[in-house]
Amino acid sequence: MMMKSVGKIRGLQQCATPDGKFAILALDHRNNLRNLLHIQEQDPNADDLMAEFKQDVVRALAGSCSAFLLDPVYGAAQNIVSQALPGACGLLVALEETGYAGDAVARESQVLPDWNVAKAKHMGASAAKLLVYYHPDSPTHTHIEDLVSQVAEDCQKNDLPLFLEVLSYSLDSGQKKLEGNERTDAILKSAEKLTPLGADILKAGFPIDLKVSDDFNRWEAACKELTRRSTIPWILLSASVDFDIFLRQVTAACMAGASGVAAGRAVWKEAADVKGDDRLQFLHATARERMHALTELVDALAAPWFAGLETSPVEKDWFRSYL
Repeated sequence: MMMKSVGKIRGLQQCATPDGKFAILALDHRNNLRNLLHIQEQDPNADDLMAEFKQDVVRALAGSCSAFLLDPVYGAAQNIVSQALPGACGLLVALEETGYAGDAVARESQVLPDWNVAKAKHMGASAAKLLVYYHPDSPTHTHIEDLVSQVAEDCQKNDLPLFLEVLSYSLDSGQKKLEGNERTDAILKSAEKLTPLGADILKAGFPIDLKVSDDFNRWEAACKELTRRSTIPWILLSASVDFDIFLRQVTAACMAGASGVAAGRAVWKEAADVKGDDRLQFLHATARERMHALTELVDALAAPWFAGLETSPVEKDWFRSYL
């Protein structure tokens, strides 16, 4: 790993446990969350309902995770201003527009209009996160690679860490999701292609299709290959699988060299089905217990993000040439 600037190091420290492992609660969902909450687009209270749910989750799970991943539309500023997000907790803020443009087999990702890395840094984010839809053989692969490079350059200029989330997809218009070996190959090749472009942490999907194999040894082997191909530390996203399955995936990933998790719906999705006291009870009990279990597992098994960090002694006049 190339030496990081002091701001990136500090940001990654803020997002990790004291031992340098990532136990991040992902809550930057927009369209997916709106669907889970059964909110109609024409509902005049839609924005408030989205923001309220996110604040309920953050208040309940603060202290059980190392950081929160929030979006700028409904989550980041709202949780800061409402005091739901503790000052000592790391904050990753999403950069991308929700969803994708273009054809389903040639997807294009973009940064949210009127939002950028500098604004995320200025509001106090510990790190930025960019989600891209990517397939190494897609007609739009160059567009995505250029986007990643540009955002990584912006993060370098602002001395802010960049978490890169890569979602693979099928090039077959009749196939909704990548399956079998195609899924594994796409995830591994994507890591190989995108991680050298300047991001600091890769946020990756599980490299084995659960429909194909339930063999833990095969899971671990695939995760080891992901560790080998990625030029930067990586963490596992939950992709809405059930919590018990995700716990096994996290075990395999961390034993194979992953640096932690960014857990979303696997932890809190059932809270979207209930309201009021029932929601709060679920979040403060079940969801919090789940996140605590993940944090303990990550701290026990994951590789610290700084394991391959190369640093030099800090000169006393370092600040003169900084930035």
